[in-house]
Amino acid sequence: MRPLRGIGLKLASVLVFIVMAAMIKATSAHVPAGQAVFFRSLFAIPVIVTWLALRRELRTGLRTANPMGHVWRGLAGTLAMGLGFAGLGYLPLPEVTAIGYAAPLLTVIFAAMFLGEEVRLFRILSVALGLTGVLIIVSPRLTVLGGDNASHREAFGAMLVLGGAVFAALAQVFVRKLVQVEKTAAIVFYFSLTATVLSLVTLPYGWVVPTPREAAILVAAGLMGGVGQILLTSSYREADASLIAPFDYASMIFALLIGYFVFAEVPTLTMLGGAALVVGAGILIIWRERQLGLERARQRKAMTP
Repeated sequence: MRPLRGIGLKLASVLVFIVMAAMIKATSAHVPAGQAVFFRSLFAIPVIVTWLALRRELRTGLRTANPMGHVWRGLAGTLAMGLGFAGLGYLPLPEVTAIGYAAPLLTVIFAAMFLGEEVRLFRILSVALGLTGVLIIVSPRLTVLGGDNASHREAFGAMLVLGGAVFAALAQVFVRKLVQVEKTAAIVFYFSLTATVLSLVTLPYGWVVPTPREAAILVAAGLMGGVGQILLTSSYREADASLIAPFDYASMIFALLIGYFVFAEVPTLTMLGGAALVVGAGILIIWRERQLGLERARQRKAMTP
């Protein structure tokens, strides 16, 4: 295990994914979200296949024992990606990033509902704290009565991103099932493949001919998506998940910087306060899981003759 290398790879993956999201946002005024999903997924495949080939894992890495599991994971993940990409056209990048932090919190709930995982009081309180933060972030956007067209657009955008977080959490539940029988390489590859195919369903609903600049940005976003996935997967090979998972929240720093300098987006104090609650809740859950893991390891060691 090389923890510093793992942390570095994790931070690199977080930065790459935020830059990718910024690229999608830059094209969102003209390119529909479904079409952006197609580019993001299709052009990630060559990167992933090349990586597997270089590691000599192409043949074994793409074998699957649960093809329908990949379909369900792909459906949930594609919906999450599409809704998130659509939300980028309505809301600032940091706000979309902060609302997206609801996904790991909702995963805790869905894992208890669908996988029978035990959820103790500490995690319940942490999830409640995090979801309170999400409500604080979206509350200024939820202009149900009154308000101008811009307010209604922002409210719609907030609902899109929240919906994306729900499907992202469901996708994680499917991944938890898949990892029991599938290799990580297969999960990564078949998600990109199914997302590419499923995104074609949106073809009749307004796909456009992108400008050369937009096409270049979308292709680059797809390539970066593949690179980001490789960096993320590699980071978990180098260090314990409980060590590097909190570095997911570095995405807020990157999103604030890119949002301010690229899109001239100034975060509100309400958004920052809500994001702080969500990040704090996520870190509490990760810390608690690490403590429980250490306790279980001590118990196993004590029972070993």
